[in-house]
Amino acid sequence: MSTLASITFVALTALLVPAHAQAQAQDNGPVFELRTYTATPGNLDKLLTRFRDHTMALFEKHGMTNVGYWVPTDPEAAQNTLIYLLRHDSRAAANASWSAFGSDPAWAVVNEESNRDGAILQGVERKYLTATDFSQMK
Repeated sequence: MSTLASITFVALTALLVPAHAQAQAQDNGPVFELRTYTATPGNLDKLLTRFRDHTMALFEKHGMTNVGYWVPTDPEAAQNTLIYLLRHDSRAAANASWSAFGSDPAWAVVNEESNRDGAILQGVERKYLTATDFSQMK
């Protein structure tokens, strides 16, 4: 088989992998959730305090595993950005955990108190990820 034919075969094979295989992986194994939060101007410290003192424990209470939390090294993004990674048993488990978290009265109190002087969160970006077969974290 020529190099071009080999490349074409690999590309077509990747395109033809059934979509349900990806969904099945999300249902049968761990799913990671990567979140990027942008704080409103001047409120990153309040957001970090909320996570440190309350949110992380509430995540664990509702079946979410805290993997890591980061602030970018870029000076501009470091002023307002929190990036974190959670682990869930599956995508369905993630949905159930977020639903329970959102309806937890303790979260309602924390959220209300942290936003008392105005919203501290400007934006949220979320991506669900599954580990590759060669990933060191599964």
